[in-house]
Amino acid sequence: MRYLYVLIFLALLSSCKLEKSEAVQPEEQTQAMENSFIYPEEKHFKSMRRVTFGGDNAEAYWSFDDKQLIFQSNNTKWGLECDQMFLMNADETFDSVPPPMVSTGKGRTTCAYFLPDNKHFVYGSTHLGGDECPEAPLRREGKYVWPIYESYDIFVADLEGNITGQLTTEPGYDAEATVSPKGDKIVFTSMRSGDLELWTMNIDGSDKKQVTSELGYDGGAFFSPDGTKLIFRSSRPKTEEEIKEYKDLLAEGLVQPTNMELFICNADGSDLRQLTNLGNANWSPFFHPSGEKILFSSNFEAERGFPFNLYMIDIDGKNLERVTHGETFDAFPVFSNDGKKLIFSSNRYNGGGRDTNLFIAEWQD
Repeated sequence: MRYLYVLIFLALLSSCKLEKSEAVQPEEQTQAMENSFIYPEEKHFKSMRRVTFGGDNAEAYWSFDDKQLIFQSNNTKWGLECDQMFLMNADETFDSVPPPMVSTGKGRTTCAYFLPDNKHFVYGSTHLGGDECPEAPLRREGKYVWPIYESYDIFVADLEGNITGQLTTEPGYDAEATVSPKGDKIVFTSMRSGDLELWTMNIDGSDKKQVTSELGYDGGAFFSPDGTKLIFRSSRPKTEEEIKEYKDLLAEGLVQPTNMELFICNADGSDLRQLTNLGNANWSPFFHPSGEKILFSSNFEAERGFPFNLYMIDIDGKNLERVTHGETFDAFPVFSNDGKKLIFSSNRYNGGGRDTNLFIAEWQD
């Protein structure tokens, strides 16, 4: 699930004409464009390409063969009122022409992820609860909140958008599903135990097992490259006041994501430990291809809630490194399966508006 911050930045384009002797060759133009989105300090990005041009676009995930991506968008220019799922080839961009929608177009969707056959994907949707977009909550007493819609269930669909299976049928929230790189398991967040916990299941929906059990919102989980570990975000209330506030909001179908840390555990829930202790919101974690580091988004250096930037940290909690250096919003980093590219969502170079776009960067360690 994603809720994006409105931030400011303006990109200026030069309209100067070049003399014939100074003309930039097509190859040089392409290279200049690919590097124009990269800030000088961002040494891990060799080149960068903008993929979308409007709306809120996020949670883009690669197919197992790295040839396609699936992502969610609420771009009003595409006739959308709330998030739906879209399919794209890895080398495409979308400005005036929208990509094909592969969700039902009903309800609200979240967190689509390819299955190993590259012909199907899983995603969360509220469409069984109604055709209309469920109402988004307002801030509560100035506090930022996320909705936990009870009508979310997890479905399987083909690349034409036909639903071929339903993996969850329990009452209450089931969503945020991602698939192990080994192709055998799915991890998801569920309310079926009475709290927002992580669960795993086989890719056919069988053998559901609870992974976490401590009070608090556990979500946004991803498997390590070898499928043996999970990284996830969590808000773990400790004081009586925090616990009461968490439970009261949850009873209304809400969570407050302003204070979250990252946790790591084995895929069965054993050896659970807190990875970060930075303060503010640390979230959208994803394993580095080595399996030894975590890339994530955080505003822990911010005084007023923003900016959000990408950071990297070893799985033992050491060697924290800042990866992006924007003044707006960078989040949802996802490595391609071959480890050569990173797709993420950003407010960078959006003309100072509300749009959050997808960018694909060539990664270098």
